[in-house]
Amino acid sequence: MSEDQAFDPRLFLAAAKHTRNYAAADVVFAQGDAADAVFYIHSGEVKIVVTSEQGKEAIVGILKANEFFGEGCLVGQPNRLAAAVALTDCQVTRTEKPDMVRTLHEEPAFAELFMMHLLTRNGRIEADLVDQLFNSSEKRLARALLLLANFGKDGAPQAITTKVSQETLAGIVGTTRSRISFFMNKFRKLGFIEYNGHLQVHSSLLTVLLRD
Repeated sequence: MSEDQAFDPRLFLAAAKHTRNYAAADVVFAQGDAADAVFYIHSGEVKIVVTSEQGKEAIVGILKANEFFGEGCLVGQPNRLAAAVALTDCQVTRTEKPDMVRTLHEEPAFAELFMMHLLTRNGRIEADLVDQLFNSSEKRLARALLLLANFGKDGAPQAITTKVSQETLAGIVGTTRSRISFFMNKFRKLGFIEYNGHLQVHSSLLTVLLRD
């Protein structure tokens, strides 16, 4: 293969046949569904939700454009351990497990892209675990808001254009909606966040994380 014909993993994903659009709240796959494919987000956001036998829900992740999900099928996971639900309107590619395995074996550029995804996801999961074990719900909320605003990726935090309800934040943080409401009002009064049509998060919110 010539340099001009070099495999481009993002072009490969963009040209995938099994790409579809989802509206907010559409289910990409349900908890318990057969785990037989890997998904890639072209645009929009998807939340990963786990529901207990008692019906209690917890949001274990919010994924954005250029992220994979559903990769558990590659390590023998027979059924989905969580549901994937569109948080916003989004476009998602589905790659069947055999096609994913073949492409990972045959195309080093694609394998490198996917490996970077796994390493990033692993680091995020470790940080989330430490957050849950050692931080108060106030600090967990502050961290969640900074992550939603992409703090650390493109300089200063950005406006959170996605409509994230207090119920959703409660599911992410692992607390009640009333506690989220209390802390959001506190952050607003302290000037850490603003409501201007969109939720604006300021860098000063970091002080909540740095407190002993």
